[in-house]
Amino acid sequence: MSTPPTPPTPFGPERRLGRRLLQLYAGLALYGFSSALLVRSGLGLEPWNVLHQGLAERTGLSMGLVLTIVGAAVLLLWLPLRQRPGLGTVSNVLVIGAAMDAALWLLPGVHGLPAQAGWTVAGVVLNGVATGLYIAARFGPGPRDGLMTGLHRRTGRSVRLIRTVIEVSVVATGFALGGSVGVGTLLYALAIGPLVQFFLRFFAVPEGGGATTVVAAGAGGGEEGTSARERRPAGAILRR
Repeated sequence: MSTPPTPPTPFGPERRLGRRLLQLYAGLALYGFSSALLVRSGLGLEPWNVLHQGLAERTGLSMGLVLTIVGAAVLLLWLPLRQRPGLGTVSNVLVIGAAMDAALWLLPGVHGLPAQAGWTVAGVVLNGVATGLYIAARFGPGPRDGLMTGLHRRTGRSVRLIRTVIEVSVVATGFALGGSVGVGTLLYALAIGPLVQFFLRFFAVPEGGGATTVVAAGAGGGEEGTSARERRPAGAILRR
């Protein structure tokens, strides 16, 4: 008499993979939506989207398309750094920009400081939720984060220094091109690290045996691409 197949456990490989894929794509789509909220608020964008908006203003392309093109170009810079993209890396390039353009098409502009402030706060918080979702899925870093960690390994400089140099350069270039810098940019810089740290732990996917893997967040939200057990400190987060 044959033995009946063992039913999947709550933390079985199939369910973990399904949950991880759901988290990945839900997080990436929500990231694009949260970025669109910040665009529509008119009070300032996250650093890379300052550049994307500036380039969109100069080229006439949509912000989402610019985001996708820049992400693909940054991904090419991984080659000399010997970085290896994952499913999350490629999906990051393809999904976030499309989700942002769709959200920008659906969302109306807002007028008046209370409404603008509300959309800014909602955009920052949802961005933290989105980042926690897709990073905790553990399918690889976004192209911009991989560039940062690759430079960290090749130069020996700290992730914090490299991230600061890159993002200051990105914001300055984007602002010069017409991108929006404001109180929303400052709020994002101050709040995204703590928000992502919280949501990474909240959305962490259990590994075999019920153990949980998270990527801990350090001050400022810089990314090292390092997974760590919940009980171990780590240096940073993975962001787009």
